[in-house]
Formats: sequence, C-alpha cells, structure tokens
Amino acid sequence: MSGRQPVHHENAKRTPADGRRDRTGVWFVGARGSVATTAVAGCAAVTAGLHPPTGMVTQTPPFAGAGLPPLDTLVFGGHDTADCPLPKRAEQLTAAGVLPAGLTPGIHAELNAAEAEIRPGGPLPGDPRTDEELIARFADDLTAFKNRHALARVVVVHVASTEPLPEPGAVRLPASSLYAAAAERAECPYVNFTPSSGMRHPALAEAAARIPHAGRDGKTGQTLLRSVLAPMFVQRALSVRAWSGTNLLGGGDGATLADPAAAAAKNAGKERVLADTLGGGVEGTVHIDDVPALGEWKTAWDHVAFDGFLGSRMILQTIWQGCDSALAAPLVLDLARLLARAHELGLTGPRPELAFFFKDPDGGPAALAEQFDALLAFADRLGAAPR
Repeated sequence: MSGRQPVHHENAKRTPADGRRDRTGVWFVGARGSVATTAVAGCAAVTAGLHPPTGMVTQTPPFAGAGLPPLDTLVFGGHDTADCPLPKRAEQLTAAGVLPAGLTPGIHAELNAAEAEIRPGGPLPGDPRTDEELIARFADDLTAFKNRHALARVVVVHVASTEPLPEPGAVRLPASSLYAAAAERAECPYVNFTPSSGMRHPALAEAAARIPHAGRDGKTGQTLLRSVLAPMFVQRALSVRAWSGTNLLGGGDGATLADPAAAAAKNAGKERVLADTLGGGVEGTVHIDDVPALGEWKTAWDHVAFDGFLGSRMILQTIWQGCDSALAAPLVLDLARLLARAHELGLTGPRPELAFFFKDPDGGPAALAEQFDALLAFADRLGAAPR
C-alpha cells in the first residue's frame, strides 16, 4: 500500500482561459433517499466551509492533480418515485442524527435547487409504459437537465432501494437497468452504488461498453472491514474455518432488505470478498434483520473462527456501528467526480480501478490495500492526461 497519507485537501479550481468554469451534473436515482439527501447537503456544507470533507477520498492530496470537477461546480438533480421534498427529507435526517443540528437552514437554497431538478421515476405499480418508453423518458430528463444548466456532462448515480435478483427469463428490465440504459442513451457516465442489476444486466452488454461506469454495491461498513481482515489471515498463513455475520438495521434499507429476495442480492456482494480472498471451504452466512427502532443506524457483527499453529483454535469478533448514509454520501461524491473526469478523457466501459468503493466491483483485486493502490494509479493517470 502506498505510504502517502490522506489529509483533507480542497482541489484547486480549474478555470478555462475564457474565465468560465465547466459545471458537472450529478443525477441521483433515488434522489429523495437518505444517501442522496446526505450527499447534496454534505456537498453544500463542505463548499460553504461549514464542515470539513471527512470521508471524501478525492479531497485528499493524491487526487489534487487529477483534474476532478471541484465540489462547487456540481449541480444536482435526479429521479425518484417518493414525493417527500428534499428540504423536508433533510429535516428528517437531522432529527435522526444523520445531519448535524442547525445545518439545513444554512443550505436551504441548495436543497431547494436540487429539489427543483427531481423528476418522477418509475415504473410504479400499474405503469402502462413499455421499457422503451421509460428509457426514452429518463434519457430525455437527463438531456434536458444537461441543456438547462449548460453542463459539461452528467453522471448518473444509482442509490435507490435494493431490488430482488431478476427472475430467470424475465421479459421486462428491472428498474435499475432502465435507468442504466437511459444513462447510456444520454451519453452519461453511470455509477451503481446498490446491489441491483443496473448496467450488469445481460441485455445491456453492448451499452455498457460505450460509457464509463462503475459498480456494484458500495462498500461502507461490514464488507469494508472484511476486505481488510481477510487478506490479513492469508498473509499470516492462518486458516479460516468459518466466517459468519449479522446485520441489524432500520430505516428504508431495513424495510427493503426484510424481503428475502432483496436480502439475497445484498448478501451476494458481502460474501464475494471472502470467496475472492479466502477461496472456497469457509463456512458461514450473513443474516440481515430489520429493526425499525434503529432508524438510519446499523450494527454489524462478524464472528471468525480460525486455526493457528499446531491447530490451535481461535476466534476473532468485530462490531461495526455506523450510519450508512453518512458513510456512503462522501463516496458517491467521490465516484461522481472520478467518473466525470474519466468521461472527459473519453474512457469507456467498466472501470476496475474503482473497485476500492465496491463490494462487487468490475474486476480488480479484492483486498482493500491493493484496491487503494489501483485507485491512486488511476488518479495519476487522470492527472497526467491533457486538460
């Protein structure tokens, strides 16, 4: 792993010779959800100097020369099927302890501006529109947003609720793949921060080659820790016999993942890092329990049974308690900026260099340290390209 230590840093603003500053759109699918609301509020707070960019990897020194769009040039919009206005959602997150008390009045204008750019999503139950009609509608919304604000480009970031795994032989595309197809049609980079199909659907194989995209399922807590600990056992030649985990969570995620089909999609990514690092033969599963009283907060336990020298049996247990929205929001801003720069340089297809951010990435190593080195190399590549 690189010896460079992350320190908070505000990227220098890039201003063309004519004095204009290019602006970049960030279009959230699930724009009124907890992650998107926290990201919009957090970007406004950091830009205004109200809070430091804690948790934003791209605000550290190794990324200062990568040519990423500055935070104060980001313009937000999105799709959602929910109707709670963004300022009201921010108030709810403040009451839940996700956003700091007293923040929302100072960023009310930014929240209202983003709310004005949220368009109806879909499909809702009973929606008569075909897949093609929905894709065309979503793509038109993206193009109109870009034109309305004279944006250099728009990055689509999927942060909607987890979908069940697609049924074999299903005729219709899942909603996440409709949005991914619309992103490709509108020539927008695409990020899938959820376990949903998105750009991974087989029907989008050709489309996926035409735009830069990254995913799947953001790595914010339990799996982040696993991606550090699992390589440790391998490097120390310790034999892992079993690795089990339990998640207790509330809020919208808890309600969504109470559906066994949605939970199965989530768990597939959580277990991948162990399979990729430790290989087969490790017992254990991950359980997800909905506990509404926890609200926006999550507790994750891991129990690791391993063997040491001469077969001595040992146990490692970990507890992770955190707020997923506050962990995820800085990462989706990081990804939007990185994909915007990749798009600016004409890069296309899946970006395995961004595996650092995902449970189920588009290739690359599984260990966090190796993923971080790949990310730093990508930042150097982005910075070395002409601007």
